[in-house]
Amino acid sequence: MLKLSGVLLVDDDDTTNYLNESLLRSLNVADQVTIARDGLEALTLLEKQREPPSSSKPALILLDVNMPVLNGMEFLEAYQRLPAAYREGIIIVVLTTSMNSQDLARLDELPIAGLASKPLTSEKINTILQLHFQRQLPEA
Repeated sequence: MLKLSGVLLVDDDDTTNYLNESLLRSLNVADQVTIARDGLEALTLLEKQREPPSSSKPALILLDVNMPVLNGMEFLEAYQRLPAAYREGIIIVVLTTSMNSQDLARLDELPIAGLASKPLTSEKINTILQLHFQRQLPEA
């Protein structure tokens, strides 16, 4: 399988980040897996990756909604203000345990490609790869 250039995990839970990073690495999904503990840290990482000679722009962002400092919704609002050329080619999937109807309605207005429930599994990763990257994990 052709690997993604990078995956950015945005979640404030250390255990979730550890498990998701371990799963992505074991499945050999991406050349680079980066972790941000909140939306502000994620935006800072994205800004740094815009500067040459960086070629480490993530192809996929897996985003939690409930985080301190800058939550998932606020991150998405700020992300929309980044230059369009930079946002090109980045797929954002929201990972969450539960969503209320207000949050779901708000997400419809924001630049996400989909939703997935926690915990992340190889099946969910494979679905994301198939839907958004026309790739799939090798058969086990």
